[in-house]
Amino acid sequence: MANLYKKTTLGNGLRILSVPMENANSVTVLILVGTGSKYETKDINGISHFLEHMFFKGTEKRPNTLQISEVLDSVGGQYNAFTSKEVTGFWAKVDKLHVDVALDWISDIFLNSKFDEKEAERERTVIVEEANMYLDTPMSYIGDLWEKLLYGDQPAGWMVIGEKENILSFNRKKAVDYYKTHYSASNTIVCVAGGIDSAEMENKVKNYFKGIEKTVEPQKLKATESQKEPGILLHHKKTDQTHFCLGVRAYDMFDERKYALALLSIILGGNMSSRLFIKVRERNGLAYSIHTSADETSDTGYLVTQAGIDHKNLERAVELILQEYKDLKDNKITEKELQKAKDYLKGITSLSLDSSDSQASFYGIQELFEKNILTPEEKFKIIDAVTAGDIKKVAEDIFVPEKLNLAVIGPVEEKDSGKLKQLLKI
Repeated sequence: MANLYKKTTLGNGLRILSVPMENANSVTVLILVGTGSKYETKDINGISHFLEHMFFKGTEKRPNTLQISEVLDSVGGQYNAFTSKEVTGFWAKVDKLHVDVALDWISDIFLNSKFDEKEAERERTVIVEEANMYLDTPMSYIGDLWEKLLYGDQPAGWMVIGEKENILSFNRKKAVDYYKTHYSASNTIVCVAGGIDSAEMENKVKNYFKGIEKTVEPQKLKATESQKEPGILLHHKKTDQTHFCLGVRAYDMFDERKYALALLSIILGGNMSSRLFIKVRERNGLAYSIHTSADETSDTGYLVTQAGIDHKNLERAVELILQEYKDLKDNKITEKELQKAKDYLKGITSLSLDSSDSQASFYGIQELFEKNILTPEEKFKIIDAVTAGDIKKVAEDIFVPEKLNLAVIGPVEEKDSGKLKQLLKI
């Protein structure tokens, strides 16, 4: 499965990754920039996401949104962008015959966007509606409340999309100022994966991106974490289900224990034969969907279980989840259960890497954050080396009261917090 990726760093600091895929018909061009909402201050929280939208509003060559979108629509391509806490990305996926179209298009919007004032005015209301959509979707919004509970009033705890008051204040000047101070050759990666020749692609990328400027690489404040007892955040909303996130603080991406944590999350709630899926859904019929995942960034990390349940079953669901947390802390898992989790993790990784967009992301994200790329095979060796004892050590470390947190959306009242807090024992 190994792909012989090639990395080149230009004199201005721009990194180019090329990942050839034998027999692939598609090519994905992915631009990753090392900035996001963790790089913002309170008064401009949401500007990273706002700026991402503005890249699609017109360049000198393609003056409006229609002309921007028609380019790749005309060749059946796929394209989009995304903003997170620590990275902003832009991508285009096309038939390999149209790779020059994709490169010309993505370099144009990235380097030559006009950030027109009238477009900025219009886009503010579009993003407010996007924010409203998230706020009206408890299954999505509960994740924001979970991170707010963990990190509070610091960038790690703010919503990527920003507060509505901020969004409505954004204009061309704020967008351009942020672009000039946070988009630099030195914190940008262009990754091209799929049916390509590495040498040829490297020359093309150099040509299309020769106009990128080098500025001072932006800095962010490191997230601080402080917790001495279980934490609770209740958000009252009239909903048909109560949605909750129950979990613990864990490890950042530079901690080697993240591999054991990933396996632990799979054992708990990573698939339809996981402990919590069987216990909470199949045995007790409390939830349609329940899932446990591990998340890590450059300076934070956590393990969290999320579910939607009938209001009356909240306490019971919390108790059942905590029972499984405690069991992993108190008892070593079997070799069979460990091997199943390893094979699952390696299997889903292999399946995902069939596509050129996943390959671009796999290599690009590693380079952006860790500046050290492991191939799938190298990652699999690390996963295979994890022992049942390693899993138990991680469980003993994270499943403690002072790392435990519960965020809830539903018809809950503040008076319910005391009763719920009493349940948070492990």
